[in-house]
Amino acid sequence: MSQRWVTASDGVRLAVHEHGNPTAPTVVCVHGFPDDHGVWDGVVRHLADRFHVVTYDVRGSGASDVPRRNRDYLLPQLAADLTAVADAVSPDAPVHVLAHDWGSVQSWHTVTVPETAHRFASLTSISGPDLDHTGRWFRAQLRPSPRRLWHFARQSLASGYVGLFHLPGIAELACRAGVLDAVTKAVRRLETGEPPPGYGRGLASRNRAGLKLYRANVLPRTLHPRPRRADLPAQVLAPRRDLFVLVPWQTEITDWAPDTEIHLVDGGHWLPAFRPDLVAEFTARLIDRTRGAAAPEPSAARKAGR
Repeated sequence: MSQRWVTASDGVRLAVHEHGNPTAPTVVCVHGFPDDHGVWDGVVRHLADRFHVVTYDVRGSGASDVPRRNRDYLLPQLAADLTAVADAVSPDAPVHVLAHDWGSVQSWHTVTVPETAHRFASLTSISGPDLDHTGRWFRAQLRPSPRRLWHFARQSLASGYVGLFHLPGIAELACRAGVLDAVTKAVRRLETGEPPPGYGRGLASRNRAGLKLYRANVLPRTLHPRPRRADLPAQVLAPRRDLFVLVPWQTEITDWAPDTEIHLVDGGHWLPAFRPDLVAEFTARLIDRTRGAAAPEPSAARKAGR
């Protein structure tokens, strides 16, 4: 493993870690909140023998710089960060993206930027919907349909924590006091029935800047969604027991991401930490598909549709 620094367009330094063969196809892994690059450690171990695997701490987390203003965390800047990392680690070929939670949110945004979409060969998304899609999706659930209204009610309840994250001072206090870490630990145990893995202890208390992701982006994007289209090969791994991002929200996307496979998988929100083997298997299969290579169907999940 080697580490380097990549400087973003606004001067923020990003801590980047590289694994595997640098001449192999590149997979860039993008984590969410309150995690850092370590959430991918298990996945890296499964992929590094075949691929050039890159993980990095997004701005405000881990060893990367921590900008202080909310506007420093806007999605266009996060997209520029991911593109800068891709250009640094794979200047001559597009990269494959594997993303989770807020990493998926920013990755969907990135691959739909027309000027830089050619830099990305595929996207594997876990538990993180595009925010412009979110605004349209919630509006669609308000149609007079019992099923849609049920989806709206369940997802609104599951997303209730977002309102807390918008409260200045209170959310920061919850992070410093370890409340968010305790809730995260409890959710992981509830979703999986297993003790949480060692990774992740104390992350929220150290990564308070991640709250700015919510404050900078959620309301503007969901209240005023913009049309976006993803034309690259993609797949969504939707954990059936995810208590935060329910299946309909992240899977009803093929109208604007037509080359997307939808897979319902067994697991909870932190699938990369608990099932790195499964995540790696699906990721490798999509990369092989985009490169024209045959790959076996994963046996641990079922394909739900396209």
